[in-house]
Amino acid sequence: MASKDPSSSTIIFPIVKVVVAGDAGVGKTSLIRRYCTDEFENSRTAAEGVDFQIKIVDVDEKAVKLSIWDIAGQEKFGAFRDTFYRGAKAVALIYDLTTPATIENLPRWHAEIAQICPTAQFAVAGNKNDLERQTSREQVEEWAKSMGLPYFETSASTGQNVVEFFAELARLATTKKSK
Repeated sequence: MASKDPSSSTIIFPIVKVVVAGDAGVGKTSLIRRYCTDEFENSRTAAEGVDFQIKIVDVDEKAVKLSIWDIAGQEKFGAFRDTFYRGAKAVALIYDLTTPATIENLPRWHAEIAQICPTAQFAVAGNKNDLERQTSREQVEEWAKSMGLPYFETSASTGQNVVEFFAELARLATTKKSK
């Protein structure tokens, strides 16, 4: 629930941290940009290290401030990623529908982050559904279902399912994890 700072006219919203993780090139930064600004850039360079965006959203009729952390997927950043995972309430695991190898790394991303954030809740998104699929939807759906994770297919380019995916992340981030 938002509160008002008594010394000013500033409204203070509860902050929830959401981490977006996955291999380099799967479209993490583009998904976040589409969600936060409704923009898409055809040519992007890979995120270096970490970046974050803030977006105020309504979850169950309560306003919260999502702090969305974009974690670089390149292996060279692996040594310090765990620092950026800390405090995450929800995690988006992103893979590229046009690159089969990115599916194989989903369990590794999940294990890496769950070790640091055992109470975080996860969701999975296959990105780039506007392009020709090179992956098996059934393979990922089966894995997500076995882990109890919601699954979406998104396109940062067209915006398809991006708002719905982040709405689910916001809901997960504000809901206690059931055992």
